[in-house]
Amino acid sequence: MSDFDSNPFADPELDHPFQMPPGMAPKAAAPSANTQPAIMKPTEEPPAYTQSCAQEQSGAAAELLRRQEELERKAAELDRREREMQSLSASGGRNNNWPPLPEKFPVGPCFYHDIAVDIPVEFQKTVKIMYYLWMFHTGTLLANMVGCLAWFCVDASRGVDFGLSMLWFMLFTPCAFVCWYRPLYGAFRSDSSFRFFAFFFVYICQVGVYVMQCIGISSWGASGWISALTCLNHSVPVGILMILIAALFTSEAVLSLIMFKKVHGMYRTTGASFAKAQQEFATGVMTNKTVQTAAATAASRAAQGGFKEQI
Repeated sequence: MSDFDSNPFADPELDHPFQMPPGMAPKAAAPSANTQPAIMKPTEEPPAYTQSCAQEQSGAAAELLRRQEELERKAAELDRREREMQSLSASGGRNNNWPPLPEKFPVGPCFYHDIAVDIPVEFQKTVKIMYYLWMFHTGTLLANMVGCLAWFCVDASRGVDFGLSMLWFMLFTPCAFVCWYRPLYGAFRSDSSFRFFAFFFVYICQVGVYVMQCIGISSWGASGWISALTCLNHSVPVGILMILIAALFTSEAVLSLIMFKKVHGMYRTTGASFAKAQQEFATGVMTNKTVQTAAATAASRAAQGGFKEQI
């Protein structure tokens, strides 16, 4: 009869081996003591940050800054060259502009002098300092002439010093500009090894003259230390003036030695050498028109003499 009580349209009940018995609820899993998420450790540990890494990074940054400055210098150099070409094309050539003399003056300028145009950017500061040093040299010689004049006024036997001081002012002022400043200017302008050597030879002699003027031997026309201390016995104010001039000569000698060392260090970085100086000198002599004319004249005279002897 049980078969007649069951609903024939209901879902058949199937015996499932994993089905829970009726009235029994599934047990919840006990919570784990470690609730942190699982993290996979890398196979290799990252390198620790050390002082060497910091030095490498700072070195790389310094290298980038150096390259950027070099590019900026090259861009400035190209801009300077372009401006120079434009100015030359506009004016039709380079006219001498130094010394700056009035237009109605009977003698015109002798040199073209423009540091911003002729000298590369990295050497302009050095050339300007040397130009200011030449101006300081001129001012010191003028002050020395005034000091020797004052010494001559208080001691009539010092006429020789006053006369020599005027000679040194008139002689050393243009000679210093032509003999050591212009070679230095041309050396940095055209990277000339021969002009560098000419500057070194003349300038070391100039430093020796500064030292002798700083000492101030009597009857040499220099208000140095010996002359200033000697003048104190005749006049204290004039002696103090000469002491100040001796200090100028001393500072001039010290500054000249410093700049000589600096220029020599820059010369070593330009790639100049004694062999290049010899080559430039030989090339300059062979291309000089005066030398060519003299050589041609001597050769023609020798040929004429040999022809006459044969006759």
